[in-house]
Amino acid sequence: MGTLISTLDELVAGIGDGARLAVPKDFSGVAMAATRALLRRGVKNLHVVGVPVCGLQVDILIGAGAVRTIETSAVTLGEYGPAPRFTAAVRAGSIRVLDATCPAIHGGLQAAEKGLPFIPIRGLIGSDVLTQRHDWRVIDNPFQPGDKVVALPAIRPDVALFHAPLADRHGNVWIGRNRELMTVAHASAATLVTVEEIVDRKLLDDPVLAPATIPDLYVTRIAAAPRGAAPLALAGRYAADAEALAQYAQAAKTEEGFRAFLGEWLASNTV
Repeated sequence: MGTLISTLDELVAGIGDGARLAVPKDFSGVAMAATRALLRRGVKNLHVVGVPVCGLQVDILIGAGAVRTIETSAVTLGEYGPAPRFTAAVRAGSIRVLDATCPAIHGGLQAAEKGLPFIPIRGLIGSDVLTQRHDWRVIDNPFQPGDKVVALPAIRPDVALFHAPLADRHGNVWIGRNRELMTVAHASAATLVTVEEIVDRKLLDDPVLAPATIPDLYVTRIAAAPRGAAPLALAGRYAADAEALAQYAQAAKTEEGFRAFLGEWLASNTV
């Protein structure tokens, strides 16, 4: 069965309670419109994988009580400060945190992409991160006795969710320079994508666009969502809404402020 063009609600219906959900960093195409649709549905107990970090989207999901586990190398609002709902949840012990590094997240996804059970990487031995990850193993390099490497289990998301500039009616999705989205689509059991527009021409027939296009083989559903990453930026399309991000960072410092934001955001269909 080929890729299905759907509505936002149909798209997020593919994300069940307890799903292992992979999402990109704030400037790589975050599916904010789909996130709002997902929260309206009342999803719970997500295991979120930040590829390799996450920000506004995940802070909102955590504040809304939709996340049980977060696996990433950072959760931050960047220049707008710490992620307040993530910070509060860690302090309260209401979420499980699987601390990682950027290379570890990318490595785990690359292992899944290649059908491997694990992948060896360097740079973790002696770190505090390694002492907290009991699912990681220090092993001998089989080709050089005495040389230690860290074996990381493959990261196999149930669903990848992101926003992209362009798709065609065949289900091919153009991601531009954000190549990690190609990796996460290969690694995930399902890939759900919102896009700025859906065109009739076949993107893989264009020699300029084809190298940065995810083939429909790896895409499960697409939905048109103009400005679907806002208030975050989408490269080449629109800038981040600095005022909206600053307002969120201030409001979400308290539970009451976050609840007021969330109620207004879920009731709105605008950015």
